Amino acid sequence: MKITFITGNKHKVLEAKGIFKEFGIQVEQVDIEYPELQGTLEEVAKYGAKYAAKLLRKPVIVEDAGLFIRALKWFPGPYSAYVQETIGNNGILKLMENIDDRYAEFRSVVGYCAPDTEPETFLGVVKGEIGFKEKGNKGFAFDPIFYPEGKNKTFGELTREEKNKISHRSKSFRKFAKWYKREVIL
Repeated sequence: MKITFITGNKHKVLEAKGIFKEFGIQVEQVDIEYPELQGTLEEVAKYGAKYAAKLLRKPVIVEDAGLFIRALKWFPGPYSAYVQETIGNNGILKLMENIDDRYAEFRSVVGYCAPDTEPETFLGVVKGEIGFKEKGNKGFAFDPIFYPEGKNKTFGELTREEKNKISHRSKSFRKFAKWYKREVIL
């Protein structure tokens, strides 16, 4: 069985392939642009999946994720990609200077839609903390500044296999894969 993943992010595709392999699901990557709403991760994922399913005339998934930092009133949240491009990890670390509350969450939402149906969403969350400096060169984006709960390494220091066991994306992908096998694949 196969699912079409709408993304241009090769890191996300590698994570998806590693997780979906456990469920016997193959991943086909299609990189098409779709209008990204300003809204919650769920709204973005629903809209993107519905748009792509209608355009391609087949079932698809999209994934949207963000870093949510409590002390910054859950910023950058759904604007994480933009914030990463503009101020990057150093900008976040600068905003966190002199802040004791380092609690943060990575959240991921997978949106699934088939043509002429309403989208489904699947949320994955991993709790953790923002570090004081970048550590590690694995992963991407905010990974080198995020320590997942219970680990003394950042996501940027974990191998893909280690990260896939605990990440927000692995949680949303696994929720989707279980549902997909149960509800869609007969």
